Amino acid sequence: QVQLVESGGGLVHPGGSLRLSCVVSGFSLDANPIGWFRQAPGKEREGVACVANNDGPAYYLDSVKGRFTLSRDNAKNTMYLQMNMLNSEDTAVYFCATTPRTHSATACVPNAYNYWGQGTQATVSS
Repeated sequence: QVQLVESGGGLVHPGGSLRLSCVVSGFSLDANPIGWFRQAPGKEREGVACVANNDGPAYYLDSVKGRFTLSRDNAKNTMYLQMNMLNSEDTAVYFCATTPRTHSATACVPNAYNYWGQGTQATVSS
């Protein structure tokens, strides 16, 4: 059974930072696509950052480029999303995801991923 467990969300002031973690069990992240997605109230889930394999370039949503960084630690079977310079538009539930299917980093859309975490809330407010 594949399980993804996110942590690290919370309430932060504008300009602050959060680091999300996603620990995966039952499936190896090594060389597989990983991604972070988010869903704000009343909006569709959108891809924030994805990478196709261990060494390839990452895709980032335009609005988070230069502020968010996706990374992975294959030894710990864990992925991370470092989020800096947060603003109110970043408020959402954040989900981690992975898949055994091979595709490019730019396929950062929900239907390209098979395994999902339960989500962690990130709220940016003064």
